[in-house]
Amino acid sequence: MRSYVRSAIVLAVAIGLVALFLRNVDLWRVAVDILRARPEWLALSLSTMFANLAIRSLRWRYLLDPLGPTTFGSAFRATAVGFAASSLLPARAGEVIRPYFLARREKRSNRMTATGAFATIILERLLDVLTVLGLLASYVFVFGRDLGRTNPLMFAGLKWTGAVAAAGAIGALVVLFVLAGDPERLRRTMERLEKVLPSTLAGLIARIAEKFARGLGAIRRPGRLMVALAWSVPLWLSIAAGLWAGAVAFQIAMPFTGTFLLIGLLVLGVAVPTPGAVGGFHAAFRYGAVAFFGAPDDAAVGAAIVLHVFTIGPALLLGLLFAAQEGLNVAGMRRLAGQAEQGHTA
Repeated sequence: MRSYVRSAIVLAVAIGLVALFLRNVDLWRVAVDILRARPEWLALSLSTMFANLAIRSLRWRYLLDPLGPTTFGSAFRATAVGFAASSLLPARAGEVIRPYFLARREKRSNRMTATGAFATIILERLLDVLTVLGLLASYVFVFGRDLGRTNPLMFAGLKWTGAVAAAGAIGALVVLFVLAGDPERLRRTMERLEKVLPSTLAGLIARIAEKFARGLGAIRRPGRLMVALAWSVPLWLSIAAGLWAGAVAFQIAMPFTGTFLLIGLLVLGVAVPTPGAVGGFHAAFRYGAVAFFGAPDDAAVGAAIVLHVFTIGPALLLGLLFAAQEGLNVAGMRRLAGQAEQGHTA
């Protein structure tokens, strides 16, 4: 019953965001703008989506290395399946399905566990936040200072939001660094819970904690962490390139560096856990393009619709194909996500 209530809430939120996105929109003019969009720039935008999926897989493979050898193909397939699941299921289900799918394929490595792989995904998200905040800061303090005069209140809000998010991300990295320092010691510490919990449960928690800490192997060596952070730069620049090419296709006067600001808004928009970031992505793009870059409303709506399709389309199609090859359909993904929520490890 709890899953049905959650799904109903997510559906209601998605409908509300879509309604906000389409408020006062002339759908006929939006359709005309989509048909008039420049195809060569749309093709470039679409190609960057495949590129950032590949870069994301390379970075994840690097983060997984302390757990055991992983091929690029396995990381790519699991990443695509995870993104496909997040596009179809609520609550970012793909984030827990991805490590389980990978662990199933990497059974030959006795150190590769779903719990350990999940720890690397948390690390990925922190690296993403730090990179996005770095790009946003470069725009706010260097490239877009003139724009701050036209919308000073919102600009000030972005600065404060960025500062708070940066402090939170750095604090989370420190916590993960402490956890990753000595996985065996963490396991022994967790085993002491048997004084207040049944020994079987305390032992289970201890084993999960140790596996999780081992998954944070990249943090134990600052050099590896810096390399992983360096991988995040081309990843987000490729995302920026895709957004910029889409804006150009719809004749929206946005400089390439302007996408750094837009990405910050989109990260906030897609934080709402609707399937495929429906509604949140659209509303954030429309607001950013219109409020900061003076885009015509119809063009901003058309660009948001097309770019959203480009953002989820490649991973969705590839992910469904790879999942089907492993005998996993959408219902199977939902069951796998449910197992992960109950704390099972692959």
